[in-house]
Amino acid sequence: VQLVESGGGLVQPGGSLRLSCAASGRTFSNYVMGWFRQPPGKEREFVAAISWRPGNSYSADSVKGRFIISRDNAKNTLYLQMNSLKPEDTAVYYCAADKVRYRVVAGPEFKLMEYEYWGPGTQVTVSS
Repeated sequence: VQLVESGGGLVQPGGSLRLSCAASGRTFSNYVMGWFRQPPGKEREFVAAISWRPGNSYSADSVKGRFIISRDNAKNTLYLQMNSLKPEDTAVYYCAADKVRYRVVAGPEFKLMEYEYWGPGTQVTVSS
């Protein structure tokens, strides 16, 4: 399984970015996918995740109402639309994938489950 993120960059506070994660190596639509981030000098943290089941996703409180996770199974691509960006959103953003097909999760379980596969990350910097 290979995951490759793109779409990072430098943006001013209040701006928007859309991250993409291209997946290959297996049937994309059957697995939970997630986004994590690692701010400078801090540990990696959960951002959002989405189920293989339509309409089932979960986001961290810090990004709720600003970030939207989505997936396009026909394109094997995961997205993270980031709006109203703040300097504290500055981090390396990672795409992650579950190893268990059709795993049933809900709410905070998305945050606590183990993700097996990871992309190399893309840098997002929010600064004026």
